[in-house]
Amino acid sequence: MVYAVVSRCQTTFRFGSYDKGKTFFKKGDLILGGIFTNSYPILNIPLSFTNINTTESCKLDESLYYIRHYLTFYFAIEETNQNAEILPNITLGFHVIGSCSDASFSLCGVLSILSGNEEIVPGYTCHLKSHVAGFIGRLPSLALHAIARLTGIYGYPQISYGLTETSLNEHAEFPYFYHSFPSDYSHYHGLTPLLRHFGWSWVGMITSTDENEIMYCEELKMEIIRSGGCVDFLESIPDIMSSSSEKLEKRSEQILNKIYKSKANVIIIHTTKIIIIETFCLISYKNIDTKLFIFSMETSSIKSKALLVTPLICNALNGSLRLTIPKGDIPGFKDFLQNINSSTFLKPSFLPLRRPVFECDLFNGNENCTRLETLPNIDASLFDMDHFELSYSLYNMIYALAHALHNLYMSKSQLGNSLKMEYKPWQVLRSVCSESCTPGYRKVIDHEKPVCCFDCVPCSEGEYSNTTDALNCIKCPEDQWPSEKKDECLPRVIDFLSYDDPFGAALSSISCLLFIITGLVLGIFIKYRDTPVVKANNRNLSYILLISLMLSFLCTLVFIGQPGAVTCLLRQSALGMIFTIAVSSVMAKTVTVVIAFRANKPSSKLRKWVGTRVSIYLVLLCTSGEIVICTIWLIMSPPFPEYDTQSVTGKMILQCNEGCTVAFYIVVGYMGVLALLSFIVAFLVRKVPDSFNEAQNITFSMLVFCSVWVSFIPSYLSTKGKYMVAVEIFAILASSAGLLGCIFTPKCYIILLRPGLNMREHLIGRKYPKNAT
Repeated sequence: MVYAVVSRCQTTFRFGSYDKGKTFFKKGDLILGGIFTNSYPILNIPLSFTNINTTESCKLDESLYYIRHYLTFYFAIEETNQNAEILPNITLGFHVIGSCSDASFSLCGVLSILSGNEEIVPGYTCHLKSHVAGFIGRLPSLALHAIARLTGIYGYPQISYGLTETSLNEHAEFPYFYHSFPSDYSHYHGLTPLLRHFGWSWVGMITSTDENEIMYCEELKMEIIRSGGCVDFLESIPDIMSSSSEKLEKRSEQILNKIYKSKANVIIIHTTKIIIIETFCLISYKNIDTKLFIFSMETSSIKSKALLVTPLICNALNGSLRLTIPKGDIPGFKDFLQNINSSTFLKPSFLPLRRPVFECDLFNGNENCTRLETLPNIDASLFDMDHFELSYSLYNMIYALAHALHNLYMSKSQLGNSLKMEYKPWQVLRSVCSESCTPGYRKVIDHEKPVCCFDCVPCSEGEYSNTTDALNCIKCPEDQWPSEKKDECLPRVIDFLSYDDPFGAALSSISCLLFIITGLVLGIFIKYRDTPVVKANNRNLSYILLISLMLSFLCTLVFIGQPGAVTCLLRQSALGMIFTIAVSSVMAKTVTVVIAFRANKPSSKLRKWVGTRVSIYLVLLCTSGEIVICTIWLIMSPPFPEYDTQSVTGKMILQCNEGCTVAFYIVVGYMGVLALLSFIVAFLVRKVPDSFNEAQNITFSMLVFCSVWVSFIPSYLSTKGKYMVAVEIFAILASSAGLLGCIFTPKCYIILLRPGLNMREHLIGRKYPKNAT
């Protein structure tokens, strides 16, 4: 490739088609190469790759828009040289060429800068006591790719201060290429929302015949489709300079007919070549002013003076939308532009700047040259000093390269080497088998490979690394957890069922509501305490049962909130004793029914137990057993609050450790045995005939109670954290509400809604024993 380029360039220079007067040079210890689009190719006859004498010409575009880039380059270099803190004792120079907006001319210019001579000699430099440090430029896509490959061969860094194609992001293919703007993918985030906002779901696209630009448009097309839009067509306009008039006319007719007939009224144009925009303006003779054209950011940044055409100066493009490049202020640049005059550029190498800027050619005997011509007298429409777009980016990139060189030379100085030592482009080269492992990863050595070849694997869960090339990851403390990148430890979130939690607030509200309902039922029973319904089946047991249910509803509030030493002690023990009282009361009521109806038989031995305090003794006996179990539990292995850091990733669960899990299940099991006994006894006497018989209601209530607590155990074991507490609260509420509803709802119904059934005559009619009160 290099040989072909050299042959072409040598021919171009030999026949004088490349204007050597269009280059700008300033001496220095280090030379920064500049490649600008300040000219355009002129082709009078078709190119022939078989005839060495067939060449192109390159004409300088003397528009002030492009001259500004030279002035920015000159200003930045001069400012850097005057700054004692950047590259002390080293002078920066520059060698700037015009790219002619063409890949071939751009390659010739780069080889010319590298050779330092008019005659191109690859691999040799004729710069006396100077060294080329790198290249800065802004070029069309094809030229940018060509130069990136060439500078990559010699190991010279290249910085583009314009927008770049996404294909240049491949670091392996272009290791020395850098750019100041993000890749064109970032423009999708501005363009696709714009189309969605205005409802433009059917669009067309126009680009050049450049493969990279076609690739970009294909990627943009896919992005539009992914965002819900559609693309009607994607057309490529041929270059007017490299196409025959017949071919251009035919292709232009096809494109214009496509645009005119398409229902797509929004057309997206993307190209890095101003000649394509000029071609489009020249061929757009049909009435397509009903279409809206949207220019990509790169297309909006190109301008031309050769044909007096810009994306804004064309009848077909009036009213277009542009994605513009951000502007910025260059400190001191406006004053520099206002104070320079034609005497600033007296050297012959700056002659091309004098003619377009000051309309003065001192070296050709122009009598109008006073050497005092200044820029403020120039038309502001041709040279606006208040707005800098690409010039701002160029200024920053020159400083970026200068700082990089400064850091390189200072590192050499700290090693005792001279700051004047020769600069070699490969000094910025990276040559490693494996890239360094970033924080959050650790090195894994493959013993079958050299030691410099290794793999980087993420730290395991709960571990982190905060250094580069860490051999091992470090485990975070118990109260901390690694960040998302696993490069530091962050405090864990403390999790428990609180009143602020929607779940906790709902459960506490339900508990309070059921407590109030139970209190109302107790009030009804106290008010109607002398009625047959209340007196039946022992009203004292009904009071004890209702009070225990009220306490059970309140007991759930101890489970909500931040667990502490006291709450952990009270939770399970209080719950066990309260529920034991409730279940014992139900069992005592069932036994009362059995005694009452068995005592009716002649010569029954149970008659002496009728009317005694057997039911109260039974409640006390059953409750005493639970009290003994809870006392032993609290003395030997009491519950305590603890942090669980294993169950939920990234959180610490503040919970109560039951101390002795066996004791907890003994407490629950004791309640279960009492409930089962109550259920069996009630089931056996469920068909005893009587209007006020509670056996059937008790049977159903015990069935609900046992079902809830049997399903509670697997649910409790399968959940973690605050959801485990919520499951237990739900079991308490459900079982207590079952007892309340099944036993007392029928009685309240008779008392409040069917008072006619709450009569002694109704009781006597059923031969209910008088002594069972």
